[in-house]
Amino acid sequence: MIRCYENADLSSRNSFHIRQRAKRLAEFDNTDQLPELFERWGMVRWRVLGGGNNTLFTHDYDGLIVTPCGTGVEVTGEQPYSVTVRAEAGVEWDDLVQWCVDRELWGMENLSLIPGKVGAAPVQNIGAYGVEAGDVISSVEMYVPSSGNMLTLAAEHCAFGYRDSIFKNMLKDEVVITAVTFELSRIPSPKLGYGDLLRCTQSLGGPSLQNIREAVCSIRRSKLPDTAVTGNAGSFFKNPVVKESAAEELRTKWPDMPLYPCQEEGCVKLAAGWLIDKVGMKGYRSGNVGVHEKQALVLVNLGGATGVEVLELAREVQRRVKEGFGIEIETEVNIL
Repeated sequence: MIRCYENADLSSRNSFHIRQRAKRLAEFDNTDQLPELFERWGMVRWRVLGGGNNTLFTHDYDGLIVTPCGTGVEVTGEQPYSVTVRAEAGVEWDDLVQWCVDRELWGMENLSLIPGKVGAAPVQNIGAYGVEAGDVISSVEMYVPSSGNMLTLAAEHCAFGYRDSIFKNMLKDEVVITAVTFELSRIPSPKLGYGDLLRCTQSLGGPSLQNIREAVCSIRRSKLPDTAVTGNAGSFFKNPVVKESAAEELRTKWPDMPLYPCQEEGCVKLAAGWLIDKVGMKGYRSGNVGVHEKQALVLVNLGGATGVEVLELAREVQRRVKEGFGIEIETEVNIL
């Protein structure tokens, strides 16, 4: 069934709780409905909105919002040491993580409690605590409105990078992701080298799947605001990647500056939250918006904020970091 809405209120459909509207919004439950959905309105301007956890609306959307609602999860293949799991785009990401942990399947546990839907995971290549979705994605299924075809793209063709993928670039607003298949391991493979994760996991009794999940959830809850209470989109900024030589030069001035490894050869990742904190913006407030007092990467709606207000705060944070360190930090959130 396709559910259609005109002049749709988006305030409950984005985690910032910004009060904007879409000219049209359509929810679909299965892929067979997609040709009908796009034929109904023709090739108007459109975009996909799942849980709205990585989107900042700065104005009304004069087009069609498409929302996948399929929630099926199934095992599609089993090997002695691995399992492939297919999840539809409308599944809550953290529900899928719990589903895998309950079945002793390794690979997703570090990605616990990340808000959003499965369909958004490959777009952003979501990541946390040294693990990215692209590490466990096997393939991505998608509908192409311009041709009416269904396609499946193997992970090696998804151009996964740090908070990046082909879906943010070449295929941006060209496809509707309908399902994602993951390859998970039966062999214990804990990844505990990031932040306080090892200490917290050990305090719970050691590196079991459930303990790692509980540790990740505990750390995230201690640092990040609940979107149901305070409007936010999680990390608003990416951690900047710089040359090793540039990082060492910065460290001569700020010896306590944290550095993290990255996939780009000869480069390291800086901690954007640390940079924002050092320029005095952590806990900063301006009118209806602010920088979260426990995690400087997070911008918050203190009540009644507009998307423009949030964006203005983001630009001020970027300006101060550039002024203080000569480093440009990019936004992670999609700005509309």
